[in-house]
Amino acid sequence: MKRRSPAAPLLLPFNTFGIYSIVWYVKTKIEMNARGAGIPTAWLLLVPIADTWWVWRFAVGVEGVSGMSRHGAFWLLLLLGPIGAAVVQSSLNTSAVGGGTRLKAVY
Repeated sequence: MKRRSPAAPLLLPFNTFGIYSIVWYVKTKIEMNARGAGIPTAWLLLVPIADTWWVWRFAVGVEGVSGMSRHGAFWLLLLLGPIGAAVVQSSLNTSAVGGGTRLKAVY
């Protein structure tokens, strides 16, 4: 996984009117899928109700790649937005340094 500054998903959404949040989700999804996360297409972010399910699947992928709790990642991303994304990015950075794991995501 590529190391990114946790400040990027924290601050850039405010400068780009939220567009960077979607870019961050898509880029990290592609990298996690390369490690076997099984996250579906990001187009579901544009569909009401399906976007919540997609964030859950993203959180499952975060757990599989970095070891962070899927419940913690889900609630951070859903309730805290950019702050949660910064925490998740920090967790993904630790897996990038250690080489990460290729875990099969549990559904």
